[in-house]
Amino acid sequence: MTTSPDHSCSIAATLAVVGDRWSLLILRQAFRGDRRFSEFADELGIAKNLLSSRLRSLVESDVLEKVLYQEHPARYEYRLTPRGLELSGALIALMHWGDRWYADGGPPTVLTHDACGTALQHHVWCPDCDSAVGPTQIRSTPGPGVNLNV
Repeated sequence: MTTSPDHSCSIAATLAVVGDRWSLLILRQAFRGDRRFSEFADELGIAKNLLSSRLRSLVESDVLEKVLYQEHPARYEYRLTPRGLELSGALIALMHWGDRWYADGGPPTVLTHDACGTALQHHVWCPDCDSAVGPTQIRSTPGPGVNLNV
């Protein structure tokens, strides 16, 4: 299942790691607190062989880590790594897009700030202007990792 990321495009590299439905839904469940194989299987209704494959791939990509929680018999749980935690914003963006375009009766889940209970928003932010930036206000420029010889 693991494919080699395309380092000439960060979107392609990301999709090589988490670009299928099941991987994204496993990550959603991990952010909701699921850690064990049985929790993922029960919540997602995914075939066990497919779940094993996706979990293995996410561990190999250092998005999840596999941690022994019981020795006899050996049982493991899956925890988000720092790399995995950074996918939160991408999942929130996908969720909000789905809420806008496919949730006819309103969003099925509302993400709130645990400290105050306020519903969260997701924006692209310019730190220099201290303001939100819309999609038509963004342009792409070559970055330091661009390979001009391709």
